[in-house]
Amino acid sequence: MSKYIYSLALILASLYSVAQSSIIKSGPMLGYAEMREALVWIQLKEAGTVKLRYWVSSESEPDFKWTEEVGTSPSTANTAKLYLRYLEPGTTYAYEVWVNDQKQSIEYPLLVSTEPLWDYRREPPSFKIAMGSCTYINEAAYDRPGEPYGADYHIFESIHAKNPEAMLWLGDNVYLRPADEWTRSGYLARYSHTRALPEMQELLASCPNYAIWDDHDFGPNDASGSWIHKDLALEVFKLFWANPSYGFRDRPSTFSAFNFRDCDFIMLDNRFFRSEASEIYPDQMFGKEQIDDMINLLKASRAPFKFVLAGSQILNSAKVYENFSNYEEERDYMLDRISDEKIQNVIFLTGDRHHSEVMKMDLESGYPVYEFTVSPLTSGPNLNVKETNLYREKGSLIKQRNFAVMEISGPRKKRQLELTFYDSNGDKIYFYEISE
Repeated sequence: MSKYIYSLALILASLYSVAQSSIIKSGPMLGYAEMREALVWIQLKEAGTVKLRYWVSSESEPDFKWTEEVGTSPSTANTAKLYLRYLEPGTTYAYEVWVNDQKQSIEYPLLVSTEPLWDYRREPPSFKIAMGSCTYINEAAYDRPGEPYGADYHIFESIHAKNPEAMLWLGDNVYLRPADEWTRSGYLARYSHTRALPEMQELLASCPNYAIWDDHDFGPNDASGSWIHKDLALEVFKLFWANPSYGFRDRPSTFSAFNFRDCDFIMLDNRFFRSEASEIYPDQMFGKEQIDDMINLLKASRAPFKFVLAGSQILNSAKVYENFSNYEEERDYMLDRISDEKIQNVIFLTGDRHHSEVMKMDLESGYPVYEFTVSPLTSGPNLNVKETNLYREKGSLIKQRNFAVMEISGPRKKRQLELTFYDSNGDKIYFYEISE
């Protein structure tokens, strides 16, 4: 009789574990994963406590470690950030999610791979990074009447199938609706609704995720730094993303930077410091201080490719919508600084436009700069792109939902960048290549 009681206990325990897993609303999402530390984000459906148990995945007799336990609160949408500390470089760790002291059932592997310690030891590792922008997840009660604007959510499963080692979210990662924009509750609800998309979950857990923002993450359409709730917008952005940093102590923003293998990435904030258009004074999108910070980071970089992430197009010559060409004086200043400092292999990564394209501009220094615009993921594509962009590479214009994957490989001093655009099903659309 006892064996039946034992079996019943196992079944009940299993059912309880499954029930417990329903406490998780979204995530876990891996933020950064550096050599000695990684950050995991998670959101619960209600207030509770959450912690992670982690270990080196290859160990037959694991030395289990625990993150600090974090309590969640409805005031912060029950989000939590959990730090895996004192890790070893180039090591893969497995982890479990424990909520209210109960292990949760997650149907896919939870792994964190730290950055390898390769410099001065061996050739730089090859790697793949995926990217995209403009994620619109329908919610009929708050959407405009008519045909839904968002579709093809399986694109996130297609991205995951390419096995990227990081994902770059290039702005408009959520679409605030008019009902959301004026209150903290609205921001939290919109971010929560988008992040909980089932098709997105395995991608979020599978690799580090880095994000910049654009107007629809920030406030109303085309919002500038005059937006009255920009501090609220930054607070909620920080709650839902796990970037390495957010601006500076005296200048908070979404500005940040990180290194991935042998490449450097600079994340610009195109909203917080943006001025309203003026016929008297020069307009600004980024502000001189932020551009100077970017230039100093680029000058210090030894990377074969230096990536600059921005929510608005930089090189496009057409003075339409919110392209940087509308801010002529500031754009000239940025590009002249790159040219004067003779900084090589700068590549802008942008979104926003609901179409994708590759651009190349030759600077007076003799070095080119490039731009990869990747848009949209699930929002509506622009099927009627008619603008004349003097710097668009022939054949690169894409007018459908898409994402891109960069693969960087080759020995030191001879690195190659291969960029491939894919449709929402993961089928190849366009290919582009750059040599160091």
